[in-house]
Amino acid sequence: MTSTPRQPFPFSAIVGQEAMKLAMVLTAIDPGIGGVLVFGDRGTGKSTAVRALAALLPEIEAVEGCPVNSPHPELCPDWAHVTSTRLIRKPTPVVDLPLGVTEDRVVGALDIERALTRGEKAFEPGLLARANRGYLYIDEVNLLEDHIVDLLLDVAQSGENVVEREGLSIRHAARFVLVGSGNPEEGELRPQLLDRFGLSVEVTSPRDIATRVEVIRRRDDYENHYTKFMKVWRPQDAALRTRILTARDALPKLKTPNTVLHDCAALCIALGSDGLRGELTLLRAARALAAHEGADAVKRPHLRAVAAMALSHRLRRDPLDEAGSGARVARCLTEVLP
Repeated sequence: MTSTPRQPFPFSAIVGQEAMKLAMVLTAIDPGIGGVLVFGDRGTGKSTAVRALAALLPEIEAVEGCPVNSPHPELCPDWAHVTSTRLIRKPTPVVDLPLGVTEDRVVGALDIERALTRGEKAFEPGLLARANRGYLYIDEVNLLEDHIVDLLLDVAQSGENVVEREGLSIRHAARFVLVGSGNPEEGELRPQLLDRFGLSVEVTSPRDIATRVEVIRRRDDYENHYTKFMKVWRPQDAALRTRILTARDALPKLKTPNTVLHDCAALCIALGSDGLRGELTLLRAARALAAHEGADAVKRPHLRAVAAMALSHRLRRDPLDEAGSGARVARCLTEVLP
C-alpha cells in the first residue's frame, strides 16, 4: 500500500519570521523586485520557507515538454526540438542550486550519452533552464564558488543563458527570482552578488518560550497528525495564494504620487546608497506591499515598512558607526520620513 506524498510544510503555518515571509510574498507579487537574501542562524526555517513558498505559488502555463517553461510554442528554443503546441499548467519551478555544483550542471552542456551512442551533438539543459519563470534557491550562498557567482551575475543581469563551448552555441531565456540563504558567520557575500538581491532580511532564533513551544507543536503536528494539520492550514495557504493573484492584477492600476518618488530619493541620498538600484527596488517593494494590502496608491507607510529589507544590504560600511545597517535605516527613516 503506497502512502500519499506529503506536501511541504505550509507557508502560513510558519511561526514568526514575519519579515522573511513578507519579503517572499512581495517577490511572488512582483518578481521584478529581484529576489530575497535571508541571513541568520541555522534552524530558523529558511529552507522550510522556500519550499513552502513553492507549494503556495500559483501554477504557471507552459508548453508541454519545453525544458525552459516557455509560455508560447514560438518561444521554445530550437535546440529543444519541441513538437507539442499544447499548453499545460505546472507548479512554479523552484530549483535548488547546491554547493559544489559544476558550471556544466548550472548552464547545461553537451549531452555526452547522445554524442557517444548516436553521434548527435545535442544540448543537455542545466539548472538555469529549469528555473526559468520560477525561483532559484541557493543555500549557503555566501560559500558559493566565485566562478559560479560570476556566472549567476551575468545571467541575472541579462535574463538569458548563453553557452558557447564544445562546438555548441546555445541561448535560452533564464529569468528567475534568486533566493539565497546563509549564515554570515561562515563568510561574507561578494558585494556584486549582494546588490543583485532585491530584498534582504535577517532571521534569528525566537527568544521567548511561548514562540519556541508553538514552533515545536506545529512541527510535531505536521509530522504525526499530517491530515488534520493540513486541513487547518491548507485553506490559509489557498487564501494567501488568492491574495497574491489579486495583488498581481492590481499592480498596474496602483497610483504612485510624486511625493513617494521624492521620499525614495531623499531616503537613499540620506543613507548614501550607491547607484539608483536602491530607489527602484524600494519603490517596487512598496508598490507590491500596497497591492497586497489592497490600497489604491503607494503611501509613505508602505515605504517605511519595506525600507530596511530593500536598502540595508546596499549601505557602505561605516567604521565609525557600530550600529548595524538595519539600525541605520531605522534611524534615517525617523529623520527623513517622520
